[in-house]
Amino acid sequence: MENSPHSINDYLNQLKSNNLLKEYQIAPEELTQPIHHISYNSMDMAENTLFVCKGNHFSVDYLKDAVKNGAICYISEIRYDLAPNDTISYIIVSDIRKAMACIADLYYNKVWKDLKLIGITGTKGKSTTAYFMKFILDGYLKENKRPVSAIISGIDNYDGVINEESHLTTPEAMELHKHFNNAVKSGIEYLSMEVSSQALKYGRTLGVTFDVGCFLNIGEDHISELEHSSFDDYLESKLRLFSQCEKTCVNINSDHIDRVMEASKACPHVVTFGLDEKADVYGYDIVKTGKTIRFKVKTKDFDKEFKLTMAGLFNVQNALAAIAISQCLNIPMSYVAAGLKKARVSGRMEVYTGKKRKIQVIVDYAHNKMSFETLFQSTLREYPNKKISIVFGCPGKKALGRRKELGEIAGKYSDQVYITEEDAGEEPVLKICEEIAQHLKMQEGRYLIIPNREDAIREAIARADDNTVVLITGKGRETRQKRGVQYIDTPSDVEYVKKYLV
Repeated sequence: MENSPHSINDYLNQLKSNNLLKEYQIAPEELTQPIHHISYNSMDMAENTLFVCKGNHFSVDYLKDAVKNGAICYISEIRYDLAPNDTISYIIVSDIRKAMACIADLYYNKVWKDLKLIGITGTKGKSTTAYFMKFILDGYLKENKRPVSAIISGIDNYDGVINEESHLTTPEAMELHKHFNNAVKSGIEYLSMEVSSQALKYGRTLGVTFDVGCFLNIGEDHISELEHSSFDDYLESKLRLFSQCEKTCVNINSDHIDRVMEASKACPHVVTFGLDEKADVYGYDIVKTGKTIRFKVKTKDFDKEFKLTMAGLFNVQNALAAIAISQCLNIPMSYVAAGLKKARVSGRMEVYTGKKRKIQVIVDYAHNKMSFETLFQSTLREYPNKKISIVFGCPGKKALGRRKELGEIAGKYSDQVYITEEDAGEEPVLKICEEIAQHLKMQEGRYLIIPNREDAIREAIARADDNTVVLITGKGRETRQKRGVQYIDTPSDVEYVKKYLV
């Protein structure tokens, strides 16, 4: 933060104005104390830090460590009793998640206003659309000798300073605003990001306005006691994006389109896209030739052909979204066409063919009901008369409905299923695998439970013949597995495929 630091009193007023403040205890002489750092990590402290107490695993010991290392005030939903001689100012709020967004917005002085922000939500396709936008924007920016764009996605984050594999689709508010700040300091003008239902529900993007928002689609996902209590809660969370956009793009082919279009009225400028001639950006005449997908696009301004060289017919919908977003940003269509033609998404629809054995292996991030169904349908169309094997698992303590949904879909379409580890976290891997297997049995699907992911991929490739397509889903090029509360370094699915596919 390069501007003059805000005082504790400034943060109090910020929380008051957002109706989040419940109580506080701060000596009058401390109200003018400047805050030089904000953090919820007790290992990331500095002099005059405002410390946030959050998380299911939070312990008062973290607060004690923070005080020792420079915290002068903490924000929490509850008051903590420290040792008699350990006194520290505190602020109690009604919602710590929303409070984080408010204090981050103030700390970084609304730096997001200096960016062209693109926010993308939907059940599937967010990462691909975000990367389509990055390829489009980067070609345009490089031609004009300007810094490449930033991206925040479920795959990677790049902000001009940080280039990292991501853990969350949308980071917590304090990390998010740090990314915004890094991008602006690096001279970056555009930032494309995925906006998850959890981010919208819990206010990670609270107070931020997107120059362009995009609603891709909706299907059932993340329905559980720990995430969204119902489909309505899930959908309504995603629809909140419209109230935070200056312009928005909506897929006219989305399920529940009437509710989506009604909610989009919260945005002053709406553009529709899709495979329907009523759409403002209408895609038609889709043809796959070899590794190239050609399709035509008609708008009020043009009628022209575009090309994708990335596998997956379903990606045409994501390309139409990127075209609509680019129109809203006034990006010339020549750069849009060039960007889409060479666009690639790490770990998304990566196709590998053996040199000795002509097995085809597809690595993809598909991990929910909608993306699974779409992946299988696309594979059946693109590889007719081939058998399909699949390697997948489900995460621990989240999206519990996936175990049934993915098990049923895999059982319906696959000739052989290999159930394995996929970010089991605090649940036993074998327990998750056995729950998935129960639903495969209902479809009379053939399956093997192989908890070690490397062993499962090796076995799937070894058992496949030349008439088989092997799908390896869920992890893509990710290089970590969540085990317990830790992320453990592991080879990626792509690395395993290159190791065992000969």
